[in-house]
Amino acid sequence: MTDANAHPHVSSDGKFALIHNGVIENYSQIKAFLVSENYTFKSETDTEVLCNLIAYHYAKMGAQADGQSPFLESVRKALHHVEGTYGIAALCTEHPGEIVAARKASPLILGVGDDEYLLASDASALVSRTRNVVYLKDGELVHIAGKDFAISTLEQADVSPVVDRIDWSVEEATMDGHDHFMEKEIFEQPLALENAMRGRFSADGSTAMFGGLNLTPEEFRNFNRFMFCACGTAWHACLVTEHLIERFARVPVEVDYASEFRYRNAPLDPNTLFFVVSQSGETIDTLAAMREAKRKGFRVLAINNVVGSSIAREADGGIYQHVGPEIGVASTKAFTSQLLLGAMVALYVSRLRDMSFNDGVDYVNALRGAPELVRRALAQAPRIKAIARRYAHYTDFLFLGRLSLFPIALEGALKLKEISYIHSEGYPAAEMKHGPIALVCEKCPSVFFAPKGEIFNKIVSSMQEIKARKGPVIAIATEGCELPPGLADDVIEIPDCHEAVLPIVATIPVQLLSYYIAVERGCDVDKPRNLAKSVTVE
Repeated sequence: MTDANAHPHVSSDGKFALIHNGVIENYSQIKAFLVSENYTFKSETDTEVLCNLIAYHYAKMGAQADGQSPFLESVRKALHHVEGTYGIAALCTEHPGEIVAARKASPLILGVGDDEYLLASDASALVSRTRNVVYLKDGELVHIAGKDFAISTLEQADVSPVVDRIDWSVEEATMDGHDHFMEKEIFEQPLALENAMRGRFSADGSTAMFGGLNLTPEEFRNFNRFMFCACGTAWHACLVTEHLIERFARVPVEVDYASEFRYRNAPLDPNTLFFVVSQSGETIDTLAAMREAKRKGFRVLAINNVVGSSIAREADGGIYQHVGPEIGVASTKAFTSQLLLGAMVALYVSRLRDMSFNDGVDYVNALRGAPELVRRALAQAPRIKAIARRYAHYTDFLFLGRLSLFPIALEGALKLKEISYIHSEGYPAAEMKHGPIALVCEKCPSVFFAPKGEIFNKIVSSMQEIKARKGPVIAIATEGCELPPGLADDVIEIPDCHEAVLPIVATIPVQLLSYYIAVERGCDVDKPRNLAKSVTVE
């Protein structure tokens, strides 16, 4: 990052200023043309190219704009030549009091306040000023002039704005006495889980209910395969959901990186139901995967947290997370709510098939008890903080789990590397012998998930392999587990619980461990380097 490449960018004639989120893919061709027209550049950015392209069309147009604002029309004409993604806002010195903004595959929201309008890519930036917003759609422009605004398309068609209301308050977007948003959001998880499941169980308490699927139970039952697409943390949640659906419903599930799906030519069963998972509902790769699935004729449901987001609008149906705003870049409460909703989808599918009424009741009771189990896990925070201090100086970590806790090992490794910049990897514990064990040494701690159950002894065996090579071991074990003396250097206990809830509860210690290690190292927890909350460019 340099000062020359920082936004806003100004056109070489000094008339236009532009801020831009996205990628102009054909900027080099446009730049070559503009150079031939004597436009000059101070940066290497595609944004400055677009700014000068707007200036070019404005100069070419003069006062002739077919009764429209020449400022608006110059932006519109420039965007017709652009390939790529953008969320932009432009100013013009010759049109004071006006802003022209537009979007394509990059989020843009218009806030409608008291005698003011605001533009942002995320609602959390607006809620302190207004809760009334207009979610712009792809190919739409908004022209703000004085106390009025108008929305139109690239083809000059007028659009009647739909003003939505943000359903959460500014207090939810403040730290409320915590040191970081991430800390606050970790401790909000019991309430977030309660909100995510509220009103979503049947009257007899034996299954889940979702109001927005837009599929009858009969239609849902006829799907014989499920495909989940997501990125990053949400992809880990999908892996857990895969395990639970296959375990309880006996329906095959495939999980794919959204960023890879549309570039593969995967053979897909025509009776496949797609799910896309994205907290923001604006993740560009997930949005593209959804559009590709719909293009091929598949039904697509979404799990996301933002009403009015692109994915929420374009999906055939879906499930809102209802966990409130998540400000910290590293996802916490959004992830555990995705785990919860995935477990509820697994329950719903299972009860449509061969899960018994009694097993369904047990499953529902387990889910209802999840918030209290998470509170008990959060009570371990002081102990985890002390453990974190002892390990904050290490530069390599391994996270190891099996079955539904293997994705939590991946998530633990991701959290640690995201916010503390420590190299960390997640593996199935049994895979240690197939290569990763070469990393084990006195300077590489291993975090093991060691729950009760049929694989407990297998986990213990893997831990012994690490200790035999003098690797430090942190064990996250369910209460009542009897680890051999001296096997683990540190033990964090979590409540013993139902298989559907275990991944949620097991997530809490690795969130806290990562958070406290990052704080100990002096890292900017809420704004880790090189990362954005919503990945809106490919």
